[in-house]
Amino acid sequence: MPIEITQHALEIDQNRRYWQQKPLLQKVYKRFYAEIAKRLIGGSKLELGSGIGQMKEFIPDCVTSDLFPNPGVDRVESAYLLSFPDGSLNNIILFDVWHHLEYPGAALSEIRRVLAPGGRMVIFDPAMGLIPRIIYGLFHHEPLGFGQPIHWQPPHALDLKDAPYFAAQARAWRIFYCKENADFLINWNVLECTAWSDFAYLGSGGFSKPSMYPSAFLPWIETVDRWLTWISRSIFAGRMLIVLERK
Repeated sequence: MPIEITQHALEIDQNRRYWQQKPLLQKVYKRFYAEIAKRLIGGSKLELGSGIGQMKEFIPDCVTSDLFPNPGVDRVESAYLLSFPDGSLNNIILFDVWHHLEYPGAALSEIRRVLAPGGRMVIFDPAMGLIPRIIYGLFHHEPLGFGQPIHWQPPHALDLKDAPYFAAQARAWRIFYCKENADFLINWNVLECTAWSDFAYLGSGGFSKPSMYPSAFLPWIETVDRWLTWISRSIFAGRMLIVLERK
């Protein structure tokens, strides 16, 4: 496999061990998946970029997938080249995947092809409020990508089967919250774009960093997050959720 895919495989194996060892992270993610589940419609559900496949613990009928086989996924799929027939799916979920799409227009076209009319795509990604932006920039290995041009479509010479690894954590924030390139969403109804403070997640340390608080403090920190969201999303938002409906 290419070096970047091999590295991704190693990270998934590490994440599986972290997940099993961090009950706090599991509680935080349970809340994330509950929010995603509320936005889904009836019918088939596909998650792209499933990693260790933990979504099945919370949405059991969701089909999981990733770029290569691993024990946590049902199928091998790429957002750029899906193997499903036209109009055959009702829901597609991208959890921490959107910021890995270097060519979001190409992915949207392919996802739209396989969704039935009225089908939904739910995107869950980092938000870039001022304080979380600093935290992501300092403590996460992926670049933020502010100031980087957004290439909606790939160059003609690039075969998307060989699309290289890409990451820009601010991509969803820029496109959906700041409305950069919003005119490219003409084939979609943007049903929701919401962002909220999430120090409950940031303080959990994610998969690879140590937790900054015990599980017993989680309800209190979630209360603080609700207040900070009310005060200012532009300062405190650390997570966001977008719901697109296929026209």
